[in-house]
Amino acid sequence: MTETFTDDHAGRGDSAPGDERLDGSGVAQGVLGYLLGLILAAGLTAASFYVAASHLIWHPGIPAALVALAVAQMGVHLVFFLHITTGPESTNNVLALAFGVLIVFLLLAGTMFIMSSLTHTTMPLDQVMSMQR
Repeated sequence: MTETFTDDHAGRGDSAPGDERLDGSGVAQGVLGYLLGLILAAGLTAASFYVAASHLIWHPGIPAALVALAVAQMGVHLVFFLHITTGPESTNNVLALAFGVLIVFLLLAGTMFIMSSLTHTTMPLDQVMSMQR
């Protein structure tokens, strides 16, 4: 038995902002989606700069506000530009994204481990300089 997925809500209009429609709604709909994503991303970027440069938020809370704005911007990019949705057709995209995040995490964690190990095993700079005299 083969299982097929159908687009049972294509005509009802209840799709995610990043969904691509197959009913021929045209390029204008896609361009509007990209423009909305661009406006949201630019607005979140401007908000990040404003939060960092102004006294709008209590100083110790600025990093938390910047992290929240960064997570929101990642969500905008995932939905509007990468078209990651909850539909079954974006499973491969989600898996590829998860694999990319895993590789970046392993690269950063390995770099930090190597740098920490080198810090503990190398001689301090003043002792190296005294050996050269």
